[in-house]
Amino acid sequence: MTARIDLKVNGKTVSVAADENTPLLAALRNDLGLVGTRFGCGLEQCGCCMVLIDGAPVKSCTHPTASAAGKSVTTVEGLGTHDKPHPLQQAFIDEQAGQCGYCLSGILISAKALLDRNPSPTRSEIAQALDGNICRCGSHNRIMRAIAKAATQLRAGKKQ
Repeated sequence: MTARIDLKVNGKTVSVAADENTPLLAALRNDLGLVGTRFGCGLEQCGCCMVLIDGAPVKSCTHPTASAAGKSVTTVEGLGTHDKPHPLQQAFIDEQAGQCGYCLSGILISAKALLDRNPSPTRSEIAQALDGNICRCGSHNRIMRAIAKAATQLRAGKKQ
């Protein structure tokens, strides 16, 4: 049964007409045009569909849209802009952390959740935070460097 579902996405209140079990990913991409969040496997295995819900990383490919009602949803588009990228996005650019880039929106979201809860992660903690994200290009070392670089920059920015 289709219903109006009110969501707060990237700081804006929006409404979508969807079945309550429609995956959040479908509502974000098809109804709201937020295509930065990717469809990968549809089985919660690859992490391409990662979004933040109330600050926690969630795989949106199977997460029912209705369960996000009244909660804050952040997609990769909500991190920064082309003119003012989030420090994570800028670090990924600086470190050339992607090859094909398909996985990067999910990895950026996982990294954001990590740095929000742990501003000084170790390499092991970064790897653990990315455990739910698959990158097939082999950019792992550059991705790890980019996240560590962003953590340093974010810490420096908070001291100012």
